[in-house]
Amino acid sequence: MRVLIADDSALIRDGLAHALRARGFEVAGAVADLSALLAAVPVMEPDVALIDIRMPPTFTNEGITGAATIRTRFPNIGVLILSQHVDADYALTLLKDDPARTGYLLKDRITEMRILAAAIERVGRGETVVDPELVNLLLDRPATRSRLAELTAREREILALLAEGLTDRGIAERLWLTPKTVETHVRHILSKLSLPADSLHNRRVLAVLVYLRETGARTAQR
Repeated sequence: MRVLIADDSALIRDGLAHALRARGFEVAGAVADLSALLAAVPVMEPDVALIDIRMPPTFTNEGITGAATIRTRFPNIGVLILSQHVDADYALTLLKDDPARTGYLLKDRITEMRILAAAIERVGRGETVVDPELVNLLLDRPATRSRLAELTAREREILALLAEGLTDRGIAERLWLTPKTVETHVRHILSKLSLPADSLHNRRVLAVLVYLRETGARTAQR
């Protein structure tokens, strides 16, 4: 899988490139700012762009702008944003319309290569990755709590893990449940949230959308 790295820190660019190659990824290139990122994408043709949320020239939301532009121009390329802090509004901007092939992780995860590598692979496959801390923040918002009021505590726990990108088997291992029990809980969740349960829909994307649409409506009312 080809990865393009975008970060203003040369140390981080070099460190990520080395670590990703050691994990079997092909590093297509590494750039330092938004303009270089957008110029590199059509040339390098990465499978996933790994993008710092704050880059030159303003160090505010260049990563979000770059990710949104890539999603529009090159929809087959995945984008994984790395952020120093959890910012729900920036994450909503990135994820709420079409979260497929999109991810949002705290920058601390780059020290946990197993987690980062798995996130890149999932985004490259068309899945959605949401940092657990962002999931917890969204769960605490009033609009989300009202939408999810019908779920049991266990169902809320499983929905949060779905939104993080875990498979049913991964959830079963995390919670010490059988895969069949997890499947049953997921069916109940989808039923209570009026989400389609057939194989034509990505349950994890739909689970994330429940969070994002509800919290997005809350954000718009501020």
